[in-house]
Amino acid sequence: MDTAWGIILVLAAYALGAIPWGVVLGRTFAGIDVRDYGSKSIGATNALRVLGRKFSIAVLILDMVKGVLPVVIGRAAGLPDWSIGLAALAAVVGHCWSPYIGFTGGKGVATGGGAGVALFPWLLLLIPIIVGVVLVTRYVSLGSIVTVILASIAAVVTAAMGHLPWSWAVAIVLMSAIIVQRHHANIARLRAGTENKFGSRVKTEAA
Repeated sequence: MDTAWGIILVLAAYALGAIPWGVVLGRTFAGIDVRDYGSKSIGATNALRVLGRKFSIAVLILDMVKGVLPVVIGRAAGLPDWSIGLAALAAVVGHCWSPYIGFTGGKGVATGGGAGVALFPWLLLLIPIIVGVVLVTRYVSLGSIVTVILASIAAVVTAAMGHLPWSWAVAIVLMSAIIVQRHHANIARLRAGTENKFGSRVKTEAA
């Protein structure tokens, strides 16, 4: 029975993670599709550039909840560790490859961050690192990449010490790998010195 409920949790996590809140809020309240502007991403950073701070904060919170909720439900229900880890991963996969928008999506940072912290709350200690990198460089992408790499290392070390289920550590590593892969264009722009900096705005037809 636990296996059946575990599979249901994973499928539900994918469906929840796939909700493109950046697109939903942009179309509903601003009459635009965030995928047409800026970095073309559906996440909070591009929402900030295209829609402004309030929308960006809303997208950030909603995207994080997509990662947190499946893990919290799975843990509260006492489901197997493997199903909880897979649910966390499924939420990120759903966000990055959403069937609701043609299997496109965002980069998975907020959803992965929510899921990762729900699995391993000590990852909250990495927040000053991403904030520091962004403040110093003004590159959100660089802060995200550095943070998920450190999160993977921390998860593996903690699992090796016996303080974190290996299935959860593997889930964090796989989520981190997806996030880095989804930043491939950002990495190329960082190397070329053409990456967009935090706080820059773009003009839209609606504006």
